[in-house]
Amino acid sequence: MNIHPTAVIDPRAQLDSSVIVEPYVFIDGPVKIGPESRIGTHTVVSGHTTIGARNTIGSFATIGAPPQDTHYNGEPTELIIGEGNQIREYVSIHRATAKASGKTLIGDNNMIMAYSHIAHDCIIADHVIMANVATLAGHVEIGSHANLGGWVGVHQFCRIGDYAYIGGMSGIGLDVPPYVIMEGTRNQMRIAGINKIGLRRSGMDRETIKNLEDAFKILFRSPELLLKDSLAKLEEEMKDCLEVQLMVDFFRTSKRGVVKRTIDD
Repeated sequence: MNIHPTAVIDPRAQLDSSVIVEPYVFIDGPVKIGPESRIGTHTVVSGHTTIGARNTIGSFATIGAPPQDTHYNGEPTELIIGEGNQIREYVSIHRATAKASGKTLIGDNNMIMAYSHIAHDCIIADHVIMANVATLAGHVEIGSHANLGGWVGVHQFCRIGDYAYIGGMSGIGLDVPPYVIMEGTRNQMRIAGINKIGLRRSGMDRETIKNLEDAFKILFRSPELLLKDSLAKLEEEMKDCLEVQLMVDFFRTSKRGVVKRTIDD
């Protein structure tokens, strides 16, 4: 185990022998850190925090701090981070409150860039990119392969679907459906279309992308149809396309409402 002599490690912490701990790190509490992870200088890791294998955490990060919630009363809630994540300098990720599952969850192979913030009870899937200063309020859910530009702010309890691309400095107050490009702030949120470039780069086949484009036209460019009729139409006509059905399910399960405006409205 390569631990710098200036680091302070709580005796309750469990670190794999391959973990690297850089100078002036402070690990406080029953923290668990998996193989081949690296904790950057001056970083603080605290509480019931579990960090999986091959994670790199930059300098001055704050991982597992108590939630910024006035009702939190010291309950033993958790932060669980998966494998292969890059968490850059000055990032803050808070453990959960006792209101939901009691866990803030970060998946695998995510890139969380400098100064980003992930609040209590958030759920981040896999292969997510959060650019510099992207900020999530509590209970936000981010789907796999989503991409948030710099300075994006997401309101509590919002969801962002798989493969969604959010333009920089956007303010998210409603759910953003999967597979789309979106930008804007609050009541000016606009969807530009399907994230075709991102989907192609991910290896998605042309037929599926064409199905998603057709679904987009039915959902967003068919003013003669009510939303419930658009969803029913997609369920019937594209029932064999899993991605379209996931988009339909996203609309049906939304609690905050889903962005519907497009840049042509």
